[in-house]
Amino acid sequence: MKPMYINGKFTNGHATEEIQVQNPATEEIIDSVPRGKPEDIEEAVQAAKSAFDAWRKMGSNERASLLHEVASKVHEHKEKIVHLLTLEEGKPVAENEEEVEWVINTFRYYAELGRHHRGSVLTSGEHSQFNFIIKEPYGVVGCIVPWNYPLLLLAWKVAPALAAGNTVVIKPSEMTPLTALYLAEHCFNHLPAGVLNVVTGYGHETGEPLVKHAEVPVIAFTGSLATGQKIAAIGAPMMKKLHLELGGKDATVIAEDADPEIAAKAVAYAALLNAGQVCTSTERVYVPRRGAAKFTEAIVEHVKSLRIGPGTDSATDMGPMIGDVYRAKFEKHIEDAKFNGAKILFGGGRPKHLSKGFFHEPTVLSNVDHSMVIMREETFGPAVPIMEYTTFDEAIKLTNDCMFGLGAVLISNDPKKIKQFFDDVKAGTIWINDPLTDNYAGPFGGMKYSGGARELGEVGLDEFREVKHVHWDFNMEDKPYWYPYGQ
Repeated sequence: MKPMYINGKFTNGHATEEIQVQNPATEEIIDSVPRGKPEDIEEAVQAAKSAFDAWRKMGSNERASLLHEVASKVHEHKEKIVHLLTLEEGKPVAENEEEVEWVINTFRYYAELGRHHRGSVLTSGEHSQFNFIIKEPYGVVGCIVPWNYPLLLLAWKVAPALAAGNTVVIKPSEMTPLTALYLAEHCFNHLPAGVLNVVTGYGHETGEPLVKHAEVPVIAFTGSLATGQKIAAIGAPMMKKLHLELGGKDATVIAEDADPEIAAKAVAYAALLNAGQVCTSTERVYVPRRGAAKFTEAIVEHVKSLRIGPGTDSATDMGPMIGDVYRAKFEKHIEDAKFNGAKILFGGGRPKHLSKGFFHEPTVLSNVDHSMVIMREETFGPAVPIMEYTTFDEAIKLTNDCMFGLGAVLISNDPKKIKQFFDDVKAGTIWINDPLTDNYAGPFGGMKYSGGARELGEVGLDEFREVKHVHWDFNMEDKPYWYPYGQ
């Protein structure tokens, strides 16, 4: 059993039971972690609180060096981290290599951005006055991390939070805690005790106590809308800073000028990366009626060529889903679509050549519409539902006909359509011809029910800093506008 990491030490804490971690490709147990309790959260929070003052007052050069050392250690351990990540999460090695590279570069990026500036100077109202803004850390940040990108989404929270001068308590998903603990042991172990803590456990036993804790002013969470709403309900009366990224139902629009072969490859990547288990996965595809046949033929042929198997196999293009419950939900979406008139063009079932693991065939559907669950609710699985449109205005209307607003993709080289698309579509990220590609300096986050948090870029750093305005008058003298008014 891999112990938790609290106040610079590994411990089983108050746990009396363990949580087994399963390989989604083989259904074998990889290892186990302690089933943490609220008392473990309490100890981690107190450790983080005790470490906060020294960490926030540390010189920016020293703090940056420590974050660079995190990046260097992750690079040094990359091969082992990728292997462990593939075992516990299931993505192919190529996708996990990219995830770990993102972790390395996110820590390097925020190591430098954290010492770039701390505020700004304002023009003062009078010559004797000095006005400036200071951006300060909040204190202890609770980081609740999902299973689909357990290290990337950890880094997107932890790196800016630490760079801003906060300390952190990490609650990883109970399905993918091993890589977070590996980083604690090998890559975070040089940080001062208490600056970073990892508590494993289920949401109601560790996540909820972390959200409720009076001395945790910030909660950074990526996950489902339902859990985010619960966190918001708990945190709002306590006036917590809530950093919530709550998923999406992203659309890809194929314009009439798009090359159907290129569009097919773009959509397949956007929809099937990590078996469709990405918050920005393309879950709705809109294609012009006049070009629908060519695009549909191209994507079916391309998807047929993809190889399904364990992520550890170098020949694998698409790995398993994370668990049987998630696969069952995905299958319900497919069945609902079929019942309501959708046509399965490819896939639709579990691959017969794989007897173990939570695999599902990539599934291409046509004749879908917005009455179907698969076009309304987050599916989080390897589906490509294709709906035809008549005009580009209609395509934009269909794209916006959704409660979520995380991202949207357009495949086109028509500048007028491109501008209309990014002007009119309500989503936090707009991708033109290059779906699901992020930029360390470009803020990532959603609109509407996807939540208002932003990760990456300077905006991502400011999510973990609060603003203080200082008004300083050099002259300590009686002011003419003070009482009494009659003189």
